[in-house]
Amino acid sequence: MQDILRAIEISAKRIEKAIDVKDFGYSTEQNSSGETQLQLDIQCDMIIEEEFSKITAIKTIASEEKEHEDELHADGKYLIAYDPLDGSSLVDVNLSVGSIFGIYTKSFCASNMVASCYVVYGPRVELVFATKDEVKLYILQNGNFEFVKNIKLNEKGKLNAPGGTQQNWESKHKSMVGSLFAEGYRLRYSGGMVPDLHQILLKGGGLFSYPATSDKPDGKLRKLFEVFPFAFIYESAGGEALDGKKRLLELGCSHIHDTSPCFFGSKYEISKVKEVYAD
Repeated sequence: MQDILRAIEISAKRIEKAIDVKDFGYSTEQNSSGETQLQLDIQCDMIIEEEFSKITAIKTIASEEKEHEDELHADGKYLIAYDPLDGSSLVDVNLSVGSIFGIYTKSFCASNMVASCYVVYGPRVELVFATKDEVKLYILQNGNFEFVKNIKLNEKGKLNAPGGTQQNWESKHKSMVGSLFAEGYRLRYSGGMVPDLHQILLKGGGLFSYPATSDKPDGKLRKLFEVFPFAFIYESAGGEALDGKKRLLELGCSHIHDTSPCFFGSKYEISKVKEVYAD
């Protein structure tokens, strides 16, 4: 596992340099969702694949930028699903973006997840790595990732990050979001999943929601590349993660690009979600 973490650290350093360029032009390629890829998306994907290919313990990788998984080492133990640069469209307006990694054994099934990691590229580059027992924060300083602290969520937070187009929300979801603001919660939503969830973790709690909507009834965010990794991290940090009713890490996954509604938060906020979505 240490070799995998080291490969992620090296990838992050290379991606930080790749972000620091003037041209973020679009390619002629499309990703699995039919979105035109930024050249930067492709470059970051290639960086991570190159670093992972050096680790013989990695059997298979799956990238958000590719339609199918790829086998690297037949005798490897681990499978890794990753989003090379989540929120890449925010780079040209200088907002924080990130990379997300879910680490599995045997198969890409939530119950087989053994670790999870993400990197935030912002004013500082920070890395969060989680096992089932703990969540650790690292910061890039003088060319190396230095351990900062372990992360634990409080029982109740103060931040509310509601995703999705509001006109497509169900009325019950609108009511829930409004009730949290009525309690004094502060809006924190950048449009980037990694920085928004990172902020809630480091500030001690709150709620990030991306519900089922009229235009995306199965949700927008991908289970393997976004939903499962953050569900693992939030649970390891003492929080919870649901699709509204069911624990996210109990969901199945029939295709690597399956999506799901998702709610991540500390226990108080998730109790509110359970009440609203119990019907």
